[in-house]
Amino acid sequence: MRNFLFAFCCSALLTAFSTENASAAATVGQPAPNFTLQGSDGKEHSLAEYKGKFVVLEWTNPDCPFVHKFYDSGDMQKLQKAETAKGVVWLRINSSAQGHEGYQTASDLTAYVGSHHVAATASLLDPEGKVGHLYGARTTPHMFVIDAKGTLVYAGGIDDTPSADAADIPKAKNYVTTALSETMEGKAVTTPTAKPYGCSVKYAKE
Repeated sequence: MRNFLFAFCCSALLTAFSTENASAAATVGQPAPNFTLQGSDGKEHSLAEYKGKFVVLEWTNPDCPFVHKFYDSGDMQKLQKAETAKGVVWLRINSSAQGHEGYQTASDLTAYVGSHHVAATASLLDPEGKVGHLYGARTTPHMFVIDAKGTLVYAGGIDDTPSADAADIPKAKNYVTTALSETMEGKAVTTPTAKPYGCSVKYAKE
């Protein structure tokens, strides 16, 4: 099954994007655009309600082998637990459109959160892709870090090892945790942008 998923998504592997390919309102160094999305809890969650907090945005797709890499190994849940314990808000966003790979209803999302022991603050649905396009999210996972002032300080891949193999996680440099540590210490983020990798976000008409 894993080989099938890998083959299915491999053609959609994206490792780099020019500004021509990823125009978006979200820009590193600028205020992160606000948005409101429905969560697996049936409630609406807006970025604005987390004003004054550090926030991680994680684009996800339950059928993508690169997402399986981090969730089947438990590494993503471990990261979520570690960072939310520090007061970080972690928001997972699924922008897969209806009829496309990875699409989830609210009940699907709730079941996934429970069965995979997701430790994020909230898991959100963006089937119309409005927020995904707003942030220029191109892959799953594609990660964004927002500081306590509401400034987008990191956008890109979760780490520096574009692989679907969980065995590569321990040796990879995690850009998200590094960006969080540096910005929480009041330092400039060493690597504010990096190449995203994974399956393409399954927007409508794509």
